[in-house]
Amino acid sequence: MTLITIPRETLLKPLQAVAGIIERRHTLAILSNVMVSRTAGSLSFLATDVEIEIGSSIAADGPGEEKTVTVGARKLLDILRALPDKAEISLVAQEKRLVVKSGKSRYTLQTLPAEDFPRMPVPDSTAVKLNVPQALLKSLFLQVAYAMAQQDIRYYLNGLLLMIDNGMLRVVATDGHRLALAEREVAPRDMGKQEVIIPRKSVLELARLLDDSDDPVAIELTANQARFSFGSTVLVSKLIDGKFPDYNRVIPKNHPKHLTLNRQVLLQSLQRAAILTNDKFRGVRWVLGENTLRISSSNTEQEEAQEELDIVYSGEALDIGFNVSYLVDVLNNLTTDEVECALGDGNSSALFTLKDKADFKYVVMPMRI
Repeated sequence: MTLITIPRETLLKPLQAVAGIIERRHTLAILSNVMVSRTAGSLSFLATDVEIEIGSSIAADGPGEEKTVTVGARKLLDILRALPDKAEISLVAQEKRLVVKSGKSRYTLQTLPAEDFPRMPVPDSTAVKLNVPQALLKSLFLQVAYAMAQQDIRYYLNGLLLMIDNGMLRVVATDGHRLALAEREVAPRDMGKQEVIIPRKSVLELARLLDDSDDPVAIELTANQARFSFGSTVLVSKLIDGKFPDYNRVIPKNHPKHLTLNRQVLLQSLQRAAILTNDKFRGVRWVLGENTLRISSSNTEQEEAQEELDIVYSGEALDIGFNVSYLVDVLNNLTTDEVECALGDGNSSALFTLKDKADFKYVVMPMRI
C-alpha cells in the first residue's frame, strides 16, 4: 500500500527535524527507527531516545493508505539525501518492509512493529503554559548553553535551568567553573513561579531546530516534563530531577575595576594567545595597567604569546589568570559590539555584562598560572 507520493525536499524536512536525537548504536533496535504515520490529512515522523521525543508532520492531501510503521531513521535519511533534488518519492508499506521508490530507483527497508515503539507518557499534572517568539528562546539558549556541564557526576549541572518568575523567562547554565544567565520579560507578572532543569541534549536540539523568527513556540512545563511546540514540530523532554545551585550567590557584586572592551578585538586577541597555551590548562594571563590590558600565554615548550589592547582604565593594576576557552565561548556567543567586564582581585571571579543591559551575566572563575 502506498503511504504517500511527494517531492523529496518536502519529505526530507520533517525527517531531518526528528532524526537528530537518534543515536547510531542502541541496545534496543527500535530506538534506531523513526515512526512514520500516515493519516487522512498528514504524514508524520516521530523519533525518541526515551529521554526526548520529537515529532514533525507535513500535510498529505493526496491519495494514500492510513498506516503506521517504524523504519531505520539513518538509512531512510541517507537514501533521501542521496536521491536527486527534485525527485518524486513514493513510500510503499509492505509486510515487514517499507519500499522507497523514485523513478527507476527502489530501496527495500526492514520495519519493526509500531506498537513496540516507546512513547513518552502523557503527564497528569497541570502544565504552566507560555508562548514566546522562537527567535527569543533560541537567543536565550545560545547565550548560556555553552556553560552547561558535560557528563558531570553532579547530574543537575548537565542541563539548563529554565525559570519563569514574575513574568521573566530566565535561563541559567553552569559547569562549576563559569556561569551564564540570560533573561527577558515575556509574561504577565502574576503568572507565578516555575523552574525546571532541561537536559543538555534537549537544549542543544532546540537551539538547532528553532527559527530566527517571531513565530511562536508554545512552552508547557509540568513536574517531570517540558513540551515545546513550534511550526509543525513538537519536542517533549524529560526533566532532570535535582536542585540547581543558588546562582545569585556566585554573581559578584560591587567589583571596583570596570572595563569596556570591544568584543571582536578581545575575541581575536584571545584566539591568537590561545595558540600557545598549555594544551591541558589553556591558561591566559590578563595584566591590567593604566589604559592597557596585556594578554599573555605560554606553554611547556617555553613558547610565549603577548597581545596588548588599548583601553580606558585608570584604576589599580591587576594580574589575573583565566581559562581562555571560557572567555572565547562567551564572546563567540554574544552579538554586541562591546562587553563590560568587572574585576575584583586576582582571586575573585570576573563578571561580564552588556552595556546598559541587566538581562545577561557571565561569571568566570580565575585560575592560577
